[in-house]
Amino acid sequence: MKWIQSRYLRISLQPRSEYSTLIRLGIPVMVTQLGIIVVSFADTVMVGRCGTRELGAAAFVNSIFTIAIVMQLGFANGLTPLIGALFSRNDKPRTSQMMRAGVLANIILSLVFTAILGVFYFFLDYLGQPPELMDLAKPYYLIVLSTLLPMALFNAFQQTSNGCTDTATPMWIIVGANILNIIGNWLLIGGEAGFPRLGLSGAGISTMIARYVAVIAIIAVYKISRRRRSYLEGWRSEAREALKPDMKRVWQTSYPVMIQSGIECFLWSFGGIVCGWFGTIQLASYQVILTISQLGFMLYMGFGVATSIRVANLTGLKDFSGVRRTTLAGLHLILVLATLSSLLFYFCTGSMAAFITPDRNVELAALPMIAPLILYQYCDAVQLTYANALRGTSEVKPLLWVAVIAYIIVGIPAMLWLAKGLDMGNVGVYYSFSIALFVASAGLYWSFRRALRSLSFHKAGQQSEN
Repeated sequence: MKWIQSRYLRISLQPRSEYSTLIRLGIPVMVTQLGIIVVSFADTVMVGRCGTRELGAAAFVNSIFTIAIVMQLGFANGLTPLIGALFSRNDKPRTSQMMRAGVLANIILSLVFTAILGVFYFFLDYLGQPPELMDLAKPYYLIVLSTLLPMALFNAFQQTSNGCTDTATPMWIIVGANILNIIGNWLLIGGEAGFPRLGLSGAGISTMIARYVAVIAIIAVYKISRRRRSYLEGWRSEAREALKPDMKRVWQTSYPVMIQSGIECFLWSFGGIVCGWFGTIQLASYQVILTISQLGFMLYMGFGVATSIRVANLTGLKDFSGVRRTTLAGLHLILVLATLSSLLFYFCTGSMAAFITPDRNVELAALPMIAPLILYQYCDAVQLTYANALRGTSEVKPLLWVAVIAYIIVGIPAMLWLAKGLDMGNVGVYYSFSIALFVASAGLYWSFRRALRSLSFHKAGQQSEN
């Protein structure tokens, strides 16, 4: 039997092991995502207790920064297949060199985003939001702006660990940072234990501290651990001649993932802006449902990342029948999670909304969004599976045209038509997500099958030449 060895798991190449392998890889990522959900939920609850204005201001700022944060994460995700393919061949020198290029590329990208959003700060008043939110939103905006660089650094180290099939180390660091974040929220939002009552700004400061601690911790792990220290050897001066081509390779693999992630996220962020056109209550209710909906997406993401890692390893070994098997297994697991999430949304959204906000008007405005929230779970599961499978093969350019068609050409007009044209408000915004995700699912499925055929033909051509 053939195996890929790592400290954290042994990856069998036999078909029957696909589900167990994905579960072993995916559970640490899923725990990480659950931690993010818990922090997001705690943030929303604690800020919501301060008042509807604070909740609306948080929704507005988060809608803007979510685009940059997701694009940074998408760019870092492009590093995973490169690291994974090298790791599967046990090429440590090249793995460390590729890691160095990935870290530097992520730093440069983050500095660009920080500059752009720093300039955008001066135009917040022109986005048509309720004027009473701006005094709360602006300080919070600047605090979140300062966290983009540490997030980018952490993402690069995390995706290197993921590519080396070590999903556990980032999990424990993020869990620790999340606990710190929640404690900071308790101390600073409401002014507990003698700390000043800072409200929404307190939530921002707590998040900032947690993100800086997380990046310091993961860098320390790579510095201190003897096994991981070897991945820093390619950063030495004698290996610098590989930096330029490696950065080019990282860019070619990462920018389509980044743009696809950003376009997809833009639709959800634009949904927040559209809801703001209908008033503070509609915007606050959108934030409530968005927080609840993360439970599904973040759980799916755990097995989506596992699928991407597994596909990257198998692509490095040119085992394309294994790529098909692991993608199908990933789809099955994510569809099961989509079903469980839908049941939870159906039975528990009302009580969760009431727990998040004491404002009965916000709660009532959120309830009609349950049906469209459940509707798009299955399309979201399918598109996430095949998007991650494509990332794992490094055949990522189809992600661009699928995102443009699904989320820009189809999604935005559908949102404006349903929300404004049919006067459905925030409910129309959520129904438009189902339309966009259906188009994305179909496009990504077709693109994955086409990419796999191309890779298989290329392998067959190489074998015939030999």
